[in-house]
Amino acid sequence: MGTKQILAILIFLLVMIAIISEKINRCVAALCGALLMILFNILPLEVSLHHVDFNTIGVLIGMMIFVSVVKNSGLFEYIAIYTAKKAKGDPWKIMISFIVITAILSAVLDNVTTVLLIGPMTIVITQILDINPVPFLITQILASNIGGTATLIGDPPNIMIGSAANLSFMDFVVNLGPIVAVLLVILIICFKYIYKNSLVVDTENKGAILKLDEHKAIKDKSLLIKSLIVMFFILLGFSLHNVIHIDSSVVALTGATVMLLIGKQDIDDILASIEWSTIIFFTGLFVIVGGLQEVGIINQLATFIISATSGHPVFTMLIILWLSAIVSSFLDNIPFVATLIPLILTMETQGIDVMPLWWATSLGACLGGNGTLIGASANIVLANIGQKHGHPITFKDYFKIGFPIMILTIIISTLYLLIRF
Repeated sequence: MGTKQILAILIFLLVMIAIISEKINRCVAALCGALLMILFNILPLEVSLHHVDFNTIGVLIGMMIFVSVVKNSGLFEYIAIYTAKKAKGDPWKIMISFIVITAILSAVLDNVTTVLLIGPMTIVITQILDINPVPFLITQILASNIGGTATLIGDPPNIMIGSAANLSFMDFVVNLGPIVAVLLVILIICFKYIYKNSLVVDTENKGAILKLDEHKAIKDKSLLIKSLIVMFFILLGFSLHNVIHIDSSVVALTGATVMLLIGKQDIDDILASIEWSTIIFFTGLFVIVGGLQEVGIINQLATFIISATSGHPVFTMLIILWLSAIVSSFLDNIPFVATLIPLILTMETQGIDVMPLWWATSLGACLGGNGTLIGASANIVLANIGQKHGHPITFKDYFKIGFPIMILTIIISTLYLLIRF
Protein backbone atom coordinates (compact mmCIF):
# COMPACT_ATOMS: atom_id res chain seq x y z
CA MET A 1 0.00 0.00 0.00
CA GLY A 2 1.42 3.38 -1.09
CA THR A 3 1.89 6.51 1.03
CA LYS A 4 -1.05 8.31 -0.62
CA GLN A 5 -3.36 5.35 0.02
CA ILE A 6 -2.37 5.23 3.72
CA LEU A 7 -2.86 9.01 4.04
CA ALA A 8 -6.26 8.88 2.31
CA ILE A 9 -7.47 6.08 4.63
CA LEU A 10 -6.15 7.90 7.73
CA ILE A 11 -7.90 11.14 6.74
CA PHE A 12 -11.15 9.26 6.08
CA LEU A 13 -10.97 7.40 9.43
CA LEU A 14 -10.15 10.60 11.37
CA VAL A 15 -13.16 12.35 9.84
CA MET A 16 -15.41 9.36 10.70
CA ILE A 17 -14.13 9.28 14.31
CA ALA A 18 -14.73 13.03 14.62
CA ILE A 19 -18.31 12.64 13.30
CA ILE A 20 -19.18 9.65 15.54
CA SER A 21 -17.64 11.17 18.69
CA GLU A 22 -19.37 14.52 18.01
CA LYS A 23 -16.33 16.22 19.56
CA ILE A 24 -16.01 18.27 16.35
CA ASN A 25 -18.95 19.62 14.36
CA ARG A 26 -19.50 17.25 11.42
CA CYS A 27 -19.42 20.11 8.91
CA VAL A 28 -16.00 21.25 10.22
CA ALA A 29 -14.75 17.63 10.25
CA ALA A 30 -15.75 17.10 6.60
CA LEU A 31 -14.24 20.44 5.55
CA CYS A 32 -10.95 19.63 7.34
CA GLY A 33 -10.85 16.20 5.70
CA ALA A 34 -11.44 17.67 2.23
CA LEU A 35 -8.71 20.28 2.73
CA LEU A 36 -6.24 17.63 3.97
CA MET A 37 -6.92 15.57 0.83
CA ILE A 38 -6.02 18.63 -1.28
CA LEU A 39 -3.07 19.81 0.90
CA PHE A 40 -1.44 16.35 0.81
CA ASN A 41 -1.95 16.33 -2.97
CA ILE A 42 -4.01 13.15 -2.82
CA LEU A 43 -6.19 14.91 -5.34
CA PRO A 44 -5.60 18.42 -6.80
CA LEU A 45 -8.20 21.18 -6.31
CA GLU A 46 -9.44 20.99 -9.91
CA VAL A 47 -9.90 17.20 -9.68
CA SER A 48 -11.61 17.48 -6.28
CA LEU A 49 -14.41 19.59 -7.82
CA HIS A 50 -15.15 16.81 -10.32
CA HIS A 51 -15.98 14.51 -7.40
CA VAL A 52 -18.61 16.89 -5.94
CA ASP A 53 -22.10 15.75 -6.94
CA PHE A 54 -23.61 19.13 -7.78
CA ASN A 55 -26.95 17.48 -8.64
CA THR A 56 -27.35 16.35 -5.01
CA ILE A 57 -26.24 19.76 -3.71
CA GLY A 58 -28.69 21.51 -6.07
CA VAL A 59 -31.66 19.39 -4.96
CA LEU A 60 -30.90 20.05 -1.28
CA ILE A 61 -30.51 23.82 -1.70
CA GLY A 62 -33.58 24.07 -3.93
CA MET A 63 -35.86 22.15 -1.57
CA MET A 64 -34.54 23.98 1.52
CA ILE A 65 -35.36 27.35 -0.09
CA PHE A 66 -38.78 26.14 -1.26
CA VAL A 67 -39.80 24.79 2.16
CA SER A 68 -38.53 27.95 3.93
CA VAL A 69 -40.94 30.03 1.83
CA VAL A 70 -43.90 27.60 2.09
CA LYS A 71 -43.49 27.36 5.90
CA ASN A 72 -44.46 31.05 6.21
CA SER A 73 -47.93 30.34 4.76
CA GLY A 74 -48.95 28.23 7.78
CA LEU A 75 -49.74 25.16 5.63
CA PHE A 76 -48.05 22.66 7.94
CA GLU A 77 -49.71 23.95 11.15
CA TYR A 78 -53.07 23.78 9.34
CA ILE A 79 -52.48 20.10 8.44
CA ALA A 80 -51.57 19.21 12.05
CA ILE A 81 -54.64 20.88 13.67
CA TYR A 82 -57.01 19.59 10.95
CA THR A 83 -55.70 16.04 11.49
CA ALA A 84 -56.07 16.18 15.29
CA LYS A 85 -59.66 17.45 14.95
CA LYS A 86 -60.58 14.77 12.40
CA ALA A 87 -59.28 12.18 14.91
CA LYS A 88 -61.65 13.77 17.49
CA GLY A 89 -58.77 14.11 19.96
CA ASP A 90 -58.23 10.32 20.12
CA PRO A 91 -54.46 9.98 20.80
CA TRP A 92 -54.15 6.62 18.99
CA LYS A 93 -55.88 7.99 15.85
CA ILE A 94 -53.73 11.15 16.07
CA MET A 95 -50.59 8.98 16.31
CA ILE A 96 -51.58 6.96 13.20
CA SER A 97 -52.47 10.17 11.32
CA PHE A 98 -49.15 11.79 12.23
CA ILE A 99 -47.26 8.62 11.20
CA VAL A 100 -48.95 8.69 7.78
CA ILE A 101 -48.51 12.48 7.32
CA THR A 102 -44.84 12.28 8.40
CA ALA A 103 -44.20 9.41 5.96
CA ILE A 104 -45.94 11.16 3.04
CA LEU A 105 -44.28 14.54 3.67
CA SER A 106 -40.89 12.84 4.11
CA ALA A 107 -41.34 11.27 0.68
CA VAL A 108 -42.47 14.50 -0.98
CA LEU A 109 -40.13 16.96 0.78
CA ASP A 110 -37.33 15.37 2.81
CA ASN A 111 -37.32 13.84 6.27
CA VAL A 112 -35.34 16.55 8.10
CA THR A 113 -37.60 19.33 6.77
CA THR A 114 -40.68 17.26 7.62
CA VAL A 115 -39.75 16.60 11.25
CA LEU A 116 -38.80 20.26 11.74
CA LEU A 117 -42.39 21.11 10.78
CA ILE A 118 -44.27 18.19 12.38
CA GLY A 119 -42.28 18.06 15.66
CA PRO A 120 -43.35 21.42 17.14
CA MET A 121 -46.99 20.78 16.16
CA THR A 122 -46.87 17.38 17.90
CA ILE A 123 -45.72 19.15 21.09
CA VAL A 124 -48.66 21.60 20.85
CA ILE A 125 -51.24 18.82 20.32
CA THR A 126 -49.83 16.59 23.12
CA GLN A 127 -49.70 19.56 25.54
CA ILE A 128 -53.42 20.21 24.96
CA LEU A 129 -54.14 16.49 25.46
CA ASP A 130 -51.82 16.48 28.54
CA ILE A 131 -50.01 13.37 27.27
CA ASN A 132 -46.32 12.43 26.96
CA PRO A 133 -45.10 13.41 23.45
CA VAL A 134 -42.14 10.97 23.44
CA PRO A 135 -44.11 8.01 21.93
CA PHE A 136 -45.37 10.35 19.18
CA LEU A 137 -41.87 11.69 18.47
CA ILE A 138 -40.37 8.18 18.33
CA THR A 139 -43.05 7.00 15.88
CA GLN A 140 -42.38 10.09 13.73
CA ILE A 141 -38.61 9.39 13.67
CA LEU A 142 -39.31 5.89 12.34
CA ALA A 143 -42.03 7.06 9.92
CA SER A 144 -39.82 9.84 8.50
CA ASN A 145 -36.97 7.45 7.70
CA ILE A 146 -39.32 4.81 6.24
CA GLY A 147 -41.33 7.37 4.22
CA GLY A 148 -38.18 9.07 2.98
CA THR A 149 -37.03 5.76 1.49
CA ALA A 150 -39.84 5.80 -1.11
CA THR A 151 -38.69 8.66 -3.35
CA LEU A 152 -35.67 10.27 -4.98
CA ILE A 153 -35.83 13.35 -2.72
CA GLY A 154 -37.06 11.76 0.53
CA ASP A 155 -33.66 11.03 2.04
CA PRO A 156 -30.21 12.42 1.10
CA PRO A 157 -28.80 8.93 0.26
CA ASN A 158 -31.54 8.53 -2.37
CA ILE A 159 -30.63 11.86 -3.98
CA MET A 160 -27.02 10.64 -4.18
CA ILE A 161 -28.00 7.18 -5.51
CA GLY A 162 -30.42 8.66 -8.06
CA SER A 163 -27.79 11.07 -9.31
CA ALA A 164 -25.05 8.41 -9.57
CA ALA A 165 -27.23 5.69 -11.15
CA ASN A 166 -29.32 8.06 -13.29
CA LEU A 167 -32.54 6.87 -11.64
CA SER A 168 -35.72 8.93 -11.95
CA PHE A 169 -38.25 9.98 -9.30
CA MET A 170 -40.66 7.32 -10.63
CA ASP A 171 -37.95 4.61 -10.56
CA PHE A 172 -37.83 5.03 -6.77
CA VAL A 173 -41.63 5.15 -6.38
CA VAL A 174 -42.14 1.99 -8.49
CA ASN A 175 -39.30 -0.04 -6.93
CA LEU A 176 -39.44 1.11 -3.29
CA GLY A 177 -43.00 2.46 -2.91
CA PRO A 178 -44.63 -0.98 -2.42
CA ILE A 179 -42.22 -2.14 0.30
CA VAL A 180 -42.45 1.24 2.09
CA ALA A 181 -46.27 0.94 2.19
CA VAL A 182 -45.98 -2.57 3.70
CA LEU A 183 -43.42 -1.39 6.28
CA LEU A 184 -45.66 1.51 7.37
CA VAL A 185 -48.58 -0.86 8.00
CA ILE A 186 -46.27 -3.13 10.04
CA LEU A 187 -44.95 -0.08 11.95
CA ILE A 188 -48.51 0.94 12.92
CA ILE A 189 -49.30 -2.63 14.09
CA CYS A 190 -46.09 -2.68 16.19
CA PHE A 191 -46.94 0.62 17.88
CA LYS A 192 -50.51 -0.45 18.59
CA TYR A 193 -48.92 -3.25 20.64
CA ILE A 194 -46.08 -1.17 22.19
CA TYR A 195 -48.16 1.85 23.28
CA LYS A 196 -51.60 0.30 23.81
CA ASN A 197 -51.66 1.21 27.54
CA SER A 198 -49.95 4.61 27.50
CA LEU A 199 -52.23 6.57 25.15
CA VAL A 200 -55.00 7.55 27.57
CA VAL A 201 -56.61 11.01 27.53
CA ASP A 202 -59.53 12.46 29.54
CA THR A 203 -62.67 13.81 27.82
CA GLU A 204 -62.01 17.46 28.75
CA ASN A 205 -58.64 17.48 26.93
CA LYS A 206 -60.19 15.84 23.87
CA GLY A 207 -62.74 18.66 23.84
CA ALA A 208 -59.95 21.28 23.85
CA ILE A 209 -58.63 19.85 20.55
CA LEU A 210 -62.06 20.16 18.92
CA LYS A 211 -62.18 23.87 19.85
CA LEU A 212 -59.03 24.70 17.84
CA ASP A 213 -59.56 26.57 14.57
CA GLU A 214 -57.23 25.29 11.86
CA HIS A 215 -58.12 28.22 9.58
CA LYS A 216 -56.36 30.61 11.98
CA ALA A 217 -53.11 28.71 11.29
CA ILE A 218 -53.08 30.02 7.70
CA LYS A 219 -50.99 33.19 7.93
CA ASP A 220 -50.87 34.01 4.20
CA LYS A 221 -53.60 32.55 1.96
CA SER A 222 -52.10 33.97 -1.24
CA LEU A 223 -48.72 32.38 -0.44
CA LEU A 224 -50.46 29.08 0.37
CA ILE A 225 -52.14 28.93 -3.07
CA LYS A 226 -48.88 29.83 -4.84
CA SER A 227 -47.00 27.19 -2.79
CA LEU A 228 -49.43 24.40 -3.70
CA ILE A 229 -49.29 25.27 -7.41
CA VAL A 230 -45.46 25.41 -7.47
CA MET A 231 -45.26 22.20 -5.37
CA PHE A 232 -47.41 20.42 -7.98
CA PHE A 233 -45.07 21.49 -10.80
CA ILE A 234 -41.94 20.53 -8.81
CA LEU A 235 -43.34 17.03 -8.23
CA LEU A 236 -44.32 16.81 -11.90
CA GLY A 237 -40.79 17.87 -12.86
CA PHE A 238 -39.25 15.24 -10.55
CA SER A 239 -41.55 12.56 -11.98
CA LEU A 240 -40.77 13.43 -15.61
CA HIS A 241 -37.13 14.59 -15.37
CA ASN A 242 -35.93 11.58 -17.37
CA VAL A 243 -38.52 12.28 -20.09
CA ILE A 244 -37.91 16.04 -20.32
CA HIS A 245 -34.14 15.58 -19.83
CA ILE A 246 -33.87 18.14 -17.02
CA ASP A 247 -31.82 17.21 -13.94
CA SER A 248 -33.69 16.95 -10.62
CA SER A 249 -31.43 19.71 -9.23
CA VAL A 250 -32.60 22.09 -11.99
CA VAL A 251 -36.24 21.21 -11.19
CA ALA A 252 -35.70 21.92 -7.45
CA LEU A 253 -33.77 25.15 -8.03
CA THR A 254 -36.35 26.36 -10.59
CA GLY A 255 -39.17 25.77 -8.09
CA ALA A 256 -37.17 27.56 -5.38
CA THR A 257 -36.43 30.54 -7.65
CA VAL A 258 -40.10 30.84 -8.70
CA MET A 259 -41.14 30.87 -5.01
CA LEU A 260 -38.55 33.57 -4.25
CA LEU A 261 -39.94 35.64 -7.16
CA ILE A 262 -43.65 35.28 -6.37
CA GLY A 263 -43.58 34.55 -2.60
CA LYS A 264 -42.93 38.18 -1.53
CA GLN A 265 -40.86 37.00 1.45
CA ASP A 266 -37.72 38.54 2.93
CA ILE A 267 -35.01 36.95 0.73
CA ASP A 268 -32.27 37.41 3.35
CA ASP A 269 -34.37 35.56 5.95
CA ILE A 270 -35.11 32.73 3.53
CA LEU A 271 -31.46 32.30 2.49
CA ALA A 272 -30.35 32.50 6.14
CA SER A 273 -32.70 29.61 7.01
CA ILE A 274 -30.89 27.22 4.64
CA GLU A 275 -28.79 24.65 6.49
CA TRP A 276 -25.51 25.74 4.90
CA SER A 277 -23.61 23.51 7.33
CA THR A 278 -25.33 20.48 5.72
CA ILE A 279 -24.40 21.71 2.23
CA ILE A 280 -20.74 22.22 3.23
CA PHE A 281 -20.74 18.82 4.96
CA PHE A 282 -21.91 17.13 1.74
CA THR A 283 -19.35 18.98 -0.39
CA GLY A 284 -16.47 18.07 1.95
CA LEU A 285 -17.59 14.47 2.06
CA PHE A 286 -17.70 14.13 -1.73
CA VAL A 287 -14.09 15.38 -1.86
CA ILE A 288 -12.95 12.94 0.88
CA VAL A 289 -14.53 9.95 -0.87
CA GLY A 290 -13.11 11.30 -4.15
CA GLY A 291 -9.65 11.05 -2.55
CA LEU A 292 -10.26 7.37 -1.69
CA GLN A 293 -11.38 6.81 -5.27
CA GLU A 294 -8.34 8.55 -6.79
CA VAL A 295 -5.84 6.36 -4.90
CA GLY A 296 -7.68 3.13 -5.81
CA ILE A 297 -9.10 2.20 -2.37
CA ILE A 298 -12.70 2.03 -3.69
CA ASN A 299 -11.63 -0.23 -6.55
CA GLN A 300 -9.87 -2.57 -4.10
CA LEU A 301 -12.98 -2.68 -1.87
CA ALA A 302 -15.17 -3.54 -4.86
CA THR A 303 -12.78 -6.32 -5.86
CA PHE A 304 -12.80 -7.66 -2.27
CA ILE A 305 -16.64 -7.75 -2.06
CA ILE A 306 -16.88 -9.42 -5.48
CA SER A 307 -14.30 -12.07 -4.49
CA ALA A 308 -15.93 -12.59 -1.06
CA THR A 309 -19.30 -13.24 -2.71
CA SER A 310 -17.73 -14.89 -5.79
CA GLY A 311 -19.44 -12.13 -7.79
CA HIS A 312 -22.83 -13.72 -6.96
CA PRO A 313 -25.38 -10.90 -7.45
CA VAL A 314 -27.81 -12.14 -4.75
CA PHE A 315 -25.12 -12.55 -2.06
CA THR A 316 -23.63 -9.16 -2.99
CA MET A 317 -27.10 -7.55 -2.77
CA LEU A 318 -27.79 -9.02 0.69
CA ILE A 319 -24.34 -8.12 2.05
CA ILE A 320 -24.81 -4.51 0.88
CA LEU A 321 -28.35 -4.37 2.38
CA TRP A 322 -27.34 -5.63 5.85
CA LEU A 323 -23.97 -3.85 5.91
CA SER A 324 -25.67 -0.55 4.94
CA ALA A 325 -28.32 -1.04 7.65
CA ILE A 326 -25.97 -1.89 10.53
CA VAL A 327 -23.39 0.79 9.64
CA SER A 328 -26.10 3.44 9.06
CA SER A 329 -27.51 2.76 12.54
CA PHE A 330 -24.33 4.00 14.19
CA LEU A 331 -22.86 6.18 11.47
CA ASP A 332 -24.46 8.93 9.47
CA ASN A 333 -25.73 7.14 6.35
CA ILE A 334 -24.48 9.91 4.02
CA PRO A 335 -20.72 9.17 4.29
CA PHE A 336 -21.35 5.42 4.01
CA VAL A 337 -23.46 5.80 0.86
CA ALA A 338 -20.89 8.23 -0.54
CA THR A 339 -18.33 5.42 -0.08
CA LEU A 340 -20.58 2.73 -1.59
CA ILE A 341 -21.58 4.64 -4.75
CA PRO A 342 -18.19 4.57 -6.52
CA LEU A 343 -17.79 0.98 -5.29
CA ILE A 344 -21.03 -0.09 -7.05
CA LEU A 345 -20.12 1.91 -10.16
CA THR A 346 -16.80 0.02 -10.23
CA MET A 347 -18.69 -3.30 -9.99
CA GLU A 348 -20.80 -2.19 -12.98
CA THR A 349 -17.63 -1.78 -15.08
CA GLN A 350 -16.78 -5.40 -14.18
CA GLY A 351 -19.96 -6.66 -15.84
CA ILE A 352 -22.21 -7.10 -12.78
CA ASP A 353 -25.92 -6.13 -12.93
CA VAL A 354 -25.91 -3.47 -10.23
CA MET A 355 -29.57 -2.36 -10.31
CA PRO A 356 -30.56 -4.59 -7.33
CA LEU A 357 -27.50 -3.22 -5.47
CA TRP A 358 -28.80 0.36 -5.77
CA TRP A 359 -32.13 -0.63 -4.19
CA ALA A 360 -30.34 -2.65 -1.49
CA THR A 361 -28.17 0.39 -0.69
CA SER A 362 -31.19 2.70 -0.49
CA LEU A 363 -33.21 0.35 1.74
CA GLY A 364 -30.23 -0.44 3.98
CA ALA A 365 -29.04 3.15 4.41
CA CYS A 366 -32.47 4.79 4.85
CA LEU A 367 -34.05 2.12 7.08
CA GLY A 368 -30.79 1.56 8.98
CA GLY A 369 -31.04 5.17 10.16
CA ASN A 370 -33.87 4.01 12.46
CA GLY A 371 -31.52 1.76 14.48
CA THR A 372 -30.23 4.36 16.94
CA LEU A 373 -30.83 7.96 17.95
CA ILE A 374 -27.75 9.07 15.98
CA GLY A 375 -28.55 7.00 12.88
CA ALA A 376 -30.10 9.84 10.88
CA SER A 377 -30.39 13.62 11.01
CA ALA A 378 -34.19 13.48 11.49
CA ASN A 379 -33.70 11.44 14.70
CA ILE A 380 -31.48 14.10 16.27
CA VAL A 381 -33.79 16.94 15.17
CA LEU A 382 -36.87 15.37 16.84
CA ALA A 383 -34.87 14.39 19.96
CA ASN A 384 -33.78 18.03 20.26
CA ILE A 385 -37.39 19.23 19.91
CA GLY A 386 -38.46 16.84 22.69
CA GLN A 387 -35.60 17.91 24.97
CA LYS A 388 -36.31 21.60 24.40
CA HIS A 389 -39.86 21.06 25.70
CA GLY A 390 -38.80 19.01 28.73
CA HIS A 391 -39.33 15.54 27.24
CA PRO A 392 -35.88 14.12 26.41
CA ILE A 393 -35.54 10.93 24.36
CA THR A 394 -32.55 9.01 25.73
CA PHE A 395 -30.27 6.90 23.53
CA LYS A 396 -31.18 3.80 25.58
CA ASP A 397 -34.98 4.35 25.48
CA TYR A 398 -34.92 4.92 21.76
CA PHE A 399 -32.60 1.95 21.11
CA LYS A 400 -35.01 -0.48 22.85
CA ILE A 401 -37.71 0.39 20.30
CA GLY A 402 -35.80 1.65 17.24
CA PHE A 403 -33.23 -1.14 16.84
CA PRO A 404 -35.63 -4.14 16.91
CA ILE A 405 -37.98 -2.35 14.48
CA MET A 406 -35.04 -1.53 12.20
CA ILE A 407 -33.99 -5.23 12.17
CA LEU A 408 -37.61 -6.25 11.43
CA THR A 409 -37.83 -3.82 8.48
CA ILE A 410 -34.51 -5.11 7.07
CA ILE A 411 -35.69 -8.75 7.33
CA ILE A 412 -38.85 -7.80 5.39
CA SER A 413 -36.73 -5.83 2.88
CA THR A 414 -34.52 -8.92 2.42
CA LEU A 415 -37.57 -11.00 1.49
CA TYR A 416 -38.81 -8.23 -0.83
CA LEU A 417 -35.47 -7.96 -2.67
CA LEU A 418 -35.18 -11.77 -3.00
CA ILE A 419 -38.71 -12.01 -4.47
CA ARG A 420 -38.32 -8.99 -6.77
CA PHE A 421 -34.77 -9.53 -8.02
